[in-house]
Amino acid sequence: MHELTGAGGTYEERCSTLVEHGIALWDVLAESVRPGSMDADIQTHSAQANDFAGFLADHQNVRRVFFNGQKAAQLFQRLVVLDDCDTARQFATLPSTSPAYASMAYEEKLRIWRQEISGTL
Repeated sequence: MHELTGAGGTYEERCSTLVEHGIALWDVLAESVRPGSMDADIQTHSAQANDFAGFLADHQNVRRVFFNGQKAAQLFQRLVVLDDCDTARQFATLPSTSPAYASMAYEEKLRIWRQEISGTL
């Protein structure tokens, strides 16, 4: 997010910068068991999603939701139930920013992220 918004400093300062740019940042999972650091290590039987239905109901102005990689999108689709009438929002999966996703160069990831969220900034 620093590359896209200039967010830096303390955690609170970074969060404040994101809010100023109209960006909410939230993990799909509220909790899970993941013995390692890879997405493949997530034990899906233990996965519990954050309350996106509640968040989106409380924040009607959120129009675009981006996922940081395929696993986040898959977990969202599997665990989050939204109102079927919620068609005003766009959902998009962006390339994972994890260094473990090495098949795409950092510069290409940044280009795609910048292109996709440019309408948000």
